[in-house]
Amino acid sequence: MKRSSRRSSFTSRPALLGAVVMLALTSASVAAADDGPGPLGVTVDAVANRHTLRVGALFGADRADHLAGGHFCTASVVHSPQRDLIVTAAHCVSNADNALVFAPGYRDGKAPYGVWKVDRRYLPDGWAKNQDEDSDLAFATVAELDGRRIEDVVGGNRFVPGIATGATAVTLVGYPDPRETPISCTNKPVPDGSSQQRINCPAFTVGTSGSPWINGDGQVVGVLGGRDEGGTTDDVSYSVVLRSEAAELYKDAAGAS
Repeated sequence: MKRSSRRSSFTSRPALLGAVVMLALTSASVAAADDGPGPLGVTVDAVANRHTLRVGALFGADRADHLAGGHFCTASVVHSPQRDLIVTAAHCVSNADNALVFAPGYRDGKAPYGVWKVDRRYLPDGWAKNQDEDSDLAFATVAELDGRRIEDVVGGNRFVPGIATGATAVTLVGYPDPRETPISCTNKPVPDGSSQQRINCPAFTVGTSGSPWINGDGQVVGVLGGRDEGGTTDDVSYSVVLRSEAAELYKDAAGAS
């Protein structure tokens, strides 16, 4: 996960408190992309709304009844036929001995949309065999809660591999360990070699691993992880480039019953 050697935690900027930079992109092409109304590369408190409630925090199952201060990674709901799927970084969920729960829309020790048991986990072979940083991506199903499936409660963004890095700006939403509310940042990612992409966004510290990279069409086109399990500085984060391995992994996970 984002390494513990990372520097400062998020410091609120009063002029931006309560604001979130959300995109209004209408095209995936570079020429037609509209990067939205706000400044790029600025980290703010994420407003609670229908977009951010799909993003949540991961906890050990032993914290299910006392969540405050216990989250360690970020995940988000993605659309699937079974309506029960979340995506995160592989390094967040690869220890099968650790039972986990997921709280979408988590804020200030409360889970307004429920605490969901993480069920089956799906990791690429590259990670499962060698912890290859180019395969640092995972999906997991979550069990029904009170007879409902998670996507029926909070909705889900679409997981879309194959989008060119930097085709449009993306918005990251994640949970730094020291904070009990999520942060958000919008910027354009750039390639980092052939298999990784990176983005400049301040204060995405420990705990933000697994944060979705969401474009203006509500598509997840990256997941914070990859190089050095997400990065070794506060201001630069990474994701694997979502290609055929990611597409096959999603197909396997989304087809689970």
